Amino acid sequence: MKSYVFSGALALVLGACAYEPTPLPIVADQQAAVNSSVLSPVQYQDPLAGYTYRAPTGPRDWRSVNEEQTEGN
Repeated sequence: MKSYVFSGALALVLGACAYEPTPLPIVADQQAAVNSSVLSPVQYQDPLAGYTYRAPTGPRDWRSVNEEQTEGN
């Protein structure tokens, strides 16, 4: 049991020693996001545009529903 605890602790210690900090981002790449002449204008688009409300309907006679959906009508 002690060998499992020791090997687990050893893995944590070795993992902590292998830590390598990430480099800082290059600020010049982020300048384009701030400069308004580089960006294209974004217009608002309503996410509900084209939505049609379809309320549930009660049961209907299947023959009349089939006749309404035929190609001739």
